Amino acid sequence: MATNPWHPPFRPGTLLEEIQRAEKHGQSSGALEPIPTSFERLEQNGIPFIVRVVDNLTRKPKAYCAVQSKASSDPFLPYEPDLYVADVSDSHVAVLNKYHVMDRHLLVVTRQAEDQENLLTVADFFALWRCLREVDGLGFYNGGEIAGASQRHKHLQLVPFPLSEGVDGVPIAPVVLDALEQGKRVVDRFAFRHAVAPCEEGWQRDPHAAACSCHSRYLELFREVGIEITSRTIRQPMSYNFLMTRRWMMLVPRSSEKYEGISINGIGYAGGLLVRNATELALVRAAGPMEILKKVGISIS
Repeated sequence: MATNPWHPPFRPGTLLEEIQRAEKHGQSSGALEPIPTSFERLEQNGIPFIVRVVDNLTRKPKAYCAVQSKASSDPFLPYEPDLYVADVSDSHVAVLNKYHVMDRHLLVVTRQAEDQENLLTVADFFALWRCLREVDGLGFYNGGEIAGASQRHKHLQLVPFPLSEGVDGVPIAPVVLDALEQGKRVVDRFAFRHAVAPCEEGWQRDPHAAACSCHSRYLELFREVGIEITSRTIRQPMSYNFLMTRRWMMLVPRSSEKYEGISINGIGYAGGLLVRNATELALVRAAGPMEILKKVGISIS
């Protein structure tokens, strides 16, 4: 049975250096296969959605085809050595996303085989917070194929801020923070079922304490969107996307993976969509990003 080698977890304050080293190596070895895109901003409900368009409109890039396919083999057991960044903990390893739209896109994968449709654990949150304290960005989890997961091996993801030029953090951050400041657990401008919660300031300083508290709050979000769950539940009751920054978290239940052939994952609910061509871009313009998110989520209207 394939295994991943063990290395000492990265020392605090060194993850950015490890990412830069891995990125340079991945580029020189050819292991990294970026997906070149241009982008367009579409504002709806006061949110500046970013729609990225794959640059090659006449021939789908090999990398895009690969990232959209549902691999039958496990790419993380073992992981590709040329993409290795660092061991995060005894249970998790960080590697670069081979087929990436955004630079320094980190995958935080379980060292042993675990299923992507298992709920997140305290160990998962410890690993994510170890990375978030070093890299200010968006952490997210695609809970199942319907939520946009392309691999069955359990993996969280982290993309550094900003997600695009001209955007401070992620597009939805201002409206999420505004709702939380008003003591709300939902964002009035969102047309899909969801729940939000704050992250405590001290969590960034202490990943151990953050992991337990964050896990409890994550389970509360399920209940707030109407999904019954307990601390003993292992398998997710339905597909969902989970998003988290240093300041807030959000959970969105899903009903379908695609809108008119356009796949939506966690970054979509942060305000970033990816389309393959001008035809799909026209679909997004016509429908509006919020309508698309409502269609692949659960409508509250």
